[in-house]
Amino acid sequence: MLQVKHITFGYSKTQVLKAVDFKVKAGENVAIIGESGSGKSTLLKLIYGEHDLKEGRIFWKDEEILGPKHNLVIGYDFMKYVTQEFDLMPYTSVENNIGKHLSRFYPEEKQKRTDELLKVVELEAFAKTKVKNLSGGQKQRVAIARALAKQPEILLLDEPFSHIDNFKKQSLRRNVFRHLKKNNIACIVATHDKNDVLGFADEMIVLHNKEIIAKDAPQHLYKNPKTPLIASFFGEFNIIDDKIYYANQLKIVEQSDLKAVVKQSYFNGPCWLIEVKYNSESLFIEHTIELKKEDNICFKISN
Repeated sequence: MLQVKHITFGYSKTQVLKAVDFKVKAGENVAIIGESGSGKSTLLKLIYGEHDLKEGRIFWKDEEILGPKHNLVIGYDFMKYVTQEFDLMPYTSVENNIGKHLSRFYPEEKQKRTDELLKVVELEAFAKTKVKNLSGGQKQRVAIARALAKQPEILLLDEPFSHIDNFKKQSLRRNVFRHLKKNNIACIVATHDKNDVLGFADEMIVLHNKEIIAKDAPQHLYKNPKTPLIASFFGEFNIIDDKIYYANQLKIVEQSDLKAVVKQSYFNGPCWLIEVKYNSESLFIEHTIELKKEDNICFKISN
């Protein structure tokens, strides 16, 4: 397993992480969320060994992860890291990029592995295409496939689907995370997108003000958000009498002591998001139909 033991880190005089401590088991999917600048990417770089630690230690099984002061070449064979920069070979084909680190002495096995990963990232039709001719989202998919090629024990993903359009994103997530579970590959995903987490992550870590403020299964954090920051990750929320309620927990009804005035209606796919004014504050309520501005409504809270 991966053990991150009480690490504190900063750039120059600016502290980025403080007393961060957690574990990741073999085959486990852990999501790290937090606002921009919360230290998500820095944490992945530390786990990969890109920086030297002054406080705390990181282990994969019994091997300590060390930085550039100790390793001439950054990184370890058992670990792969997919950054937002991709670091691909632009003038060679997609399949050559994916198979770059696979042995040439076993060409059939290399081709079989490459074909398998082309299917995982849905790029079979682009196998012979040079990477320089791909879109940003396609390059991101090549980078993920190449990281998986040598079957790492742990994979680090930094905003792994950020460049990929919505037409491909859902099926790609399912393919990639299914492949990781099937092959017992541990995974840490730094993300701002709840859809990278819900349905896939075994545990979710929330970073804020340099520290871990929550660590639990996504279902538990969703049902019991202890702070507005956590609730905001999952969707529109409201604070009523110091309690947090999601927009889908407020229901518009014919009669209630809770009264409000409609400010705006937003089409939201399967429902409408109704913004209302309640005690001089804006609240958001999910509703089946659009409502007109200035309509008076009643609502109730359902837990």
